Amino acid sequence: MTIQKISVLGGGAWGTALALTCARAGREVTLWEHDAANADSLETKRESHFLPGVKLDSKIKVTRDLKASGAADAILLVVPAQVVRGVLTALAPKAGTPIIACAKGIEHGTRKFMSEIIAECAPSAVPAILSGPSFAADVARGLPTAVTIAAADDTVARELAAAINTGTFRPYHSTDVRGVELGGAAKNVLAIASGIVAGRALGASAAAALMTRGFAELTRFGRAYGAKTETMMGLSGLGDLILTCSTPQSRNFSFGVALGKGEAPDGAAHGKLAEGVFTAPVLLEMAREKNIDMPISAAVAAVLAKKLSVDDAIAALLTRPLKAE
Repeated sequence: MTIQKISVLGGGAWGTALALTCARAGREVTLWEHDAANADSLETKRESHFLPGVKLDSKIKVTRDLKASGAADAILLVVPAQVVRGVLTALAPKAGTPIIACAKGIEHGTRKFMSEIIAECAPSAVPAILSGPSFAADVARGLPTAVTIAAADDTVARELAAAINTGTFRPYHSTDVRGVELGGAAKNVLAIASGIVAGRALGASAAAALMTRGFAELTRFGRAYGAKTETMMGLSGLGDLILTCSTPQSRNFSFGVALGKGEAPDGAAHGKLAEGVFTAPVLLEMAREKNIDMPISAAVAAVLAKKLSVDDAIAALLTRPLKAE
């Protein structure tokens, strides 16, 4: 399989960063953006509204024609998880084209992972996942970043990794599709919890405990849904969790900080998408189905649903029965 032409769907910060990465890797890149104003900015100013100060490579073609974007050797799907289905339904990829989901989430309502939505909406395509500890601003500026790209076929995963490798952007390949996408989705919920700890000024010790016990939840959930333990320990699991739970650059962490400072769930996002808000109730439903103990995720879901206050959620976690680690 020769991967020379790559379409990136989504002109937000992450889509722009990945389009720049693919161009640096020597690929012919088309960047699709649905929003007219942002598409115009990308075309004329060579800059995304969502990533100000970063110039788009002049060789990257900007388009609003979604169907034309399907004529590529590989497609990076960089739109929010909850709109993936709609974009795929309107896309017309060539048979056998790898479609790499770069969104981190689980579809609300259907409880489907991104690879399952790709398989359902574009059955002739090859589902793949890209995830790992990466902020768009770092990647766009060419700062060293390592991620995981997974496809069921090891050869496909290797070829995709080679196609977007720039040296500073280093993709590791895997065949554990479920493990990679699961880690990326679940860590957003735990990042909200970490933000709450920071917003409530509970201290570094509490933050370390939260992240550690959160990782235990992530591992239990992953194991129950068929993920490999080594994937949970890798970039798309532990690596992404560490990054997302430790800095205000993370939208989910920042959302949690706002909650911790007393803001209501429906106002804490400040206009920014926090994917963990959608994922939390779905994650909890899936955990209950398999009797997986996920107290931190459950507490986050209860706070978001306004069933518990932040203080009551903290108290509930601290008064749980003592147990062996």
